[in-house]
Amino acid sequence: MRGRDRIEIGGVARAHGIAGEIVVVTHDPDSMVLEDIAALCIAGTWHNVQRSRGTQRGWLILLEGISTRNQAEGFRGAVVEVPREQVPLEPGEFLLDDLIGCQVELADGRPWGTVAAIEPDYQDRLVIHHDGKERLLPVVPECIVSVDVEAGKIVVDPPEGIPEIPIPTPRR
Repeated sequence: MRGRDRIEIGGVARAHGIAGEIVVVTHDPDSMVLEDIAALCIAGTWHNVQRSRGTQRGWLILLEGISTRNQAEGFRGAVVEVPREQVPLEPGEFLLDDLIGCQVELADGRPWGTVAAIEPDYQDRLVIHHDGKERLLPVVPECIVSVDVEAGKIVVDPPEGIPEIPIPTPRR
């Protein structure tokens, strides 16, 4: 296994009602990971889940020990994570978090760097470091030829002209 033991799946949008429920919006609107969840990590702290139910606008979650709207409001904007084993993957699927640390090479076998981070946005990008420079490569089928998470290797076919930004060296 690569990556962390918990995975970010979304965030708390707001409080709901007066009984302490929160609305969690997942990054993947089709995700059912919160359907039968026992515990969530919210803003770095684990909370037991009393009840969860899906709606068109997100998941309504009631956390153990949270019983008022004011308590629920305190979670607004917080990152929500789940245990890694709760995220179902089909054969051949992987989590972007698993790509961090993978070696990147071009289709002809030349080294192209190491994945230093994932830049999440409307289009996720790999942050690749190589020879003191940083490259941002979109995570799209046109750029990613193959991924072998177990071997820690990604083969890419980047478009011409990917900018290379010098990585600043820390001052001492």
